[in-house]
Amino acid sequence: MMKTKINKARVFVKAKFKSEGSVLRETVRAQSLGFETRLEIDSQEPAERVAVVVRNAENACYVLQSILNPVPVEPKFTLNGVEFDPLAARLRGKNSYS
Repeated sequence: MMKTKINKARVFVKAKFKSEGSVLRETVRAQSLGFETRLEIDSQEPAERVAVVVRNAENACYVLQSILNPVPVEPKFTLNGVEFDPLAARLRGKNSYS
């Protein structure tokens, strides 16, 4: 275990998203435009030791690594306790919301 004294750390995250389309027409699409992070550290340790802590923290962060290295998503749905496929379950006839 590393013995690096960090007196204080502050993390700031800025996420940018957009969405387009219509919910009623089922054309809505959400998109991530990116993330900005800022880490402010107070420590009397040498920069090289603090850098090791920062690299280890980023490498061990599940969320950051999932964004940087996307993984498969396996969605499953149930309706009233029964598995169903929302892509196959379309309203018959004209959409009642339009």
